[in-house]
Amino acid sequence: MKKSSFSIKTIKYIKITLVIILSVMTLIFAIKGFSGVFGTDNTYRLSGKETFYRQTTAEEEDYDEDSTKCEVKYADKDGSVIMVVTYTYEEWEALTDDDIEIDAYVYFNDEGFKVAMPYEADIKEINKAAMDSRFNANSVTFGIAIACGLAAIGFFIMTVWDKAFSRYEKCWFLSILVLASIFSLIFPEESCNGVNGLYIMILYLLDTFLNILCELLISKQSKWNFIVSLFVEITEISICLVLAYRFATMISTLFFWIPIDIISFINWHKHPDQKEEELTKVRTLSGLAEVLIILGIIVWTAGVGYFLTTLDFGTDLFHGNETLEVIVCYLDACVTAVAICNGLFIFFRIREQWIAWFIDAILEGIINILSGQWVLLILKLGYLTNSTYGFIKWTKYIKTHKPEEKKLSF
Repeated sequence: MKKSSFSIKTIKYIKITLVIILSVMTLIFAIKGFSGVFGTDNTYRLSGKETFYRQTTAEEEDYDEDSTKCEVKYADKDGSVIMVVTYTYEEWEALTDDDIEIDAYVYFNDEGFKVAMPYEADIKEINKAAMDSRFNANSVTFGIAIACGLAAIGFFIMTVWDKAFSRYEKCWFLSILVLASIFSLIFPEESCNGVNGLYIMILYLLDTFLNILCELLISKQSKWNFIVSLFVEITEISICLVLAYRFATMISTLFFWIPIDIISFINWHKHPDQKEEELTKVRTLSGLAEVLIILGIIVWTAGVGYFLTTLDFGTDLFHGNETLEVIVCYLDACVTAVAICNGLFIFFRIREQWIAWFIDAILEGIINILSGQWVLLILKLGYLTNSTYGFIKWTKYIKTHKPEEKKLSF
């Protein structure tokens, strides 16, 4: 008994030590990153004109007439200074294969930091370009700070509420969190629609953290998942707005998921397990209801998907690739339909919501691959593994509580 008690205390001290170490590392790298961005001289002087060279071909850029912003990357002779020039589609289309050079105005400060502009700019424009450049130069430092910070929060949650989670649940949660952090460093996000890639990555990691916590609480039949889910919805709406894509998902999140989370919290609160109040009673679905739901998803996907293809959102996420945009529109419509069914399943405490999560994870994983959102694939891995765990857990509960719950049908 003493050995067991000693082991538990030792593990707890190790977790607390990890939280402290990770928190200190977060602070150190954050200070280092901000110093690299804001702790520099903002007095820039014109060095002169230099020749910059196009870094990608028109084929690699792959824009089309639906593109409202066509970004082309240029660099100086030794590649130390990067300049991104934004063209309209007409301007970009006028570029030929021989247009591989461009004259740039190069500015520098007393510290030797350089920034290039395609025209003679004013101080405000120069400072903005320099700020973006310094953020990009310190992206790895900020990435480490964010990764350590999320890991610290994860270990803190699993330490404070140690008894609320099983060993498997702790390992699953922390593993997904650590993997997402590693991927964020290996596959840093590029700027999109004028938003720095660092901010986009922060949203991705926050989305991953909140989602896996929410999913874990659902598998544990805890009503508190809906409170966490509200923060998930806010984060995902922000991602859709920043990237100017997946508007079907954004609208369903705004007008369906947020209200259903609030209503579901109240409904789950009214159906606690008779023996374990921290659990909520759950049940299963009838065969006829399953068939009708599948037909509804097919009709919704075809109708809403076609409607989305007629809209022009002006995003540069797919570099103007119209085929990818059309595919993502239909996938987005299907994901939205499955998600709405999932929301209703969760509201009615139905086990088949885990099957909906499984389908949703696969479809969203395809969208993430097409969009180049590699870090979000870790979240989908979390969905797939936790959906399997949740389905098994809820099935065991239903089998042992047959007299109390019935199948839900139409």
